[in-house]
Amino acid sequence: MNLTKRTKRVREEALRLGFDGCGFAKAGRLETEERRLEEWLNQGRHGTMGWMENYFDKRVDPTKLVPGSKSVVSVIGSYYHPDHERQQQQTGQPKIAKYAQGRDYHKVYKGKLKKLFNFTEELLGSELNGRVFVDSAPVLDKAWAQRAGLGWVGKNSNLLNRNIGSFFFIGEMIIDAEFLYSTQVTDHCGSCTKCIDACPTNAIYEPYRVDATKCISYHTIELKEQIPEEYQDDVGQWMYGCDICQDVCPWNNDAKFTQMDDLHPRDKILDHDINFWKELDNDQYDSLFEGSAIRRAKFEKFKMNAALVADNIAAD
Repeated sequence: MNLTKRTKRVREEALRLGFDGCGFAKAGRLETEERRLEEWLNQGRHGTMGWMENYFDKRVDPTKLVPGSKSVVSVIGSYYHPDHERQQQQTGQPKIAKYAQGRDYHKVYKGKLKKLFNFTEELLGSELNGRVFVDSAPVLDKAWAQRAGLGWVGKNSNLLNRNIGSFFFIGEMIIDAEFLYSTQVTDHCGSCTKCIDACPTNAIYEPYRVDATKCISYHTIELKEQIPEEYQDDVGQWMYGCDICQDVCPWNNDAKFTQMDDLHPRDKILDHDINFWKELDNDQYDSLFEGSAIRRAKFEKFKMNAALVADNIAAD
């Protein structure tokens, strides 16, 4: 089977599995991203996320992460849902980032990528060596998705796709098979600065660069201690994560809805006011967030966030 047909078949299978895009890039060292990452880390803009310093060589070179690999096959899939538009209009209610309202995307994507891996192996008719990844290893997924022609990295540092928007997850197969490699798309942000202007903490300190130590998502998820006083008012109603820079992006005006039922928002998470979250106990937390990405914040951190949001709502 020639490379063109092989590439076409794998892309078709990815779309059949519910992904919205599939692209192919030649595995190798990401030299430009390596310099940018090193500078960003040296400036301490990753805050307490010390794990981002680990396995640096593997992070910028997938052939060291997966020896013998030849290709990075990237997939993207929307998590956007009609209910998100309704919830976005609510005022005086706690907010949870859209991506975390459904089932844990790590589990959803990992299962589908394993099916894509098995399909690729059967298609080749020989043993396929490699691994699948979903935001759980030292892989620069946005850089690889960009190289695979699935979008461009916008001024808010998220990957943007003209047909889908940016409310999507990224996953990849790093494997020892070759494909017909995709052409990168050009940047379509133009002179727009809506994401920069809308960020209440000025986390986007210059176009295409984000200081995690100022980002609301960092403060409500990754930072395990109390949010610094200087950012508490700016957190507003965001109890877990933040969507502000994506909500204002013009490319999300017609964001594509997800094809994956498991990513739909869960009513049991959304149908509560701030008083419920203030009184939440550990058992309720475990029950509500079983199989949810929200568990990353841990119970104690989530309760601190809820208390802060309650104060902010009361102040309004």
